[in-house]
Amino acid sequence: MARRPLIALLTDFGTRDHYAAAMKGVVLDICPDVTLVDITHDIPPHDILGAALELAAVTKYFPRGTIFLTVVDPGVGTGRQGLAVEGAESYFVAPDNGVLTLALRATPPKRIVDLTQRRYARPSVSRTFEGRDRFAPAAAWLAKGVDLAALGRPVHEWQEIAVPEAEVTGGTATGTVLRVDRFGNLVTNIDRRTFERIAADGRIQLTVGGHPVERVVDTYAEAGASEVCALFGSTEHLEIAVNGGSAAETLALGRGAPVELAPA
Repeated sequence: MARRPLIALLTDFGTRDHYAAAMKGVVLDICPDVTLVDITHDIPPHDILGAALELAAVTKYFPRGTIFLTVVDPGVGTGRQGLAVEGAESYFVAPDNGVLTLALRATPPKRIVDLTQRRYARPSVSRTFEGRDRFAPAAAWLAKGVDLAALGRPVHEWQEIAVPEAEVTGGTATGTVLRVDRFGNLVTNIDRRTFERIAADGRIQLTVGGHPVERVVDTYAEAGASEVCALFGSTEHLEIAVNGGSAAETLALGRGAPVELAPA
């Protein structure tokens, strides 16, 4: 039996308003057999970097052929392109504003088109809700089996955003907090390989936003109650956590907080 087409949605629309539901309605009207999965609709408004990070964190866990419909679009209604992308194993539909930066680095695209073919959009395209009127229909038609090339003109250049990377100088790694998750964990851009390079002898000095972090643990529960600690989370990046609490609130830190890792 053939697998049903799957569209995974990621937006900054939240769930209080009708916006996410309207996109789903458009998709289902075109392709009733599709399976819809919500990645999240709780991206902070207009947070392109946040959306890029969340999208990159999940793509490899979805089945081959998944269509990732991502709409975080501060430039809605402007002349920026709308993109449909065929990657190595997945498809992406999104505004051309850098939200696909990390996803396309992980899976270099085979083909990209601009969403210029009006027959695959709604008859009237709102200047404030292209997610409903351009992006959702394009994703639905892909799910229905329309070839990517039918959606518009080939694109060979697309927008990227700067994503901070950790740097190692003189045996010290400097990085930054990239994300604060729902639990208040401060997720950094220092990966396990960088950490192990600095901590070769097993002893390190770690600070975040000037606050020393005394312990690196394997699980949250290994730390004492309300203790600030560090560990590697599910994305294999170093994160600062508080057992039973929020590191973001305890340390009054968020995205952009500096992180420094050095041998003891």
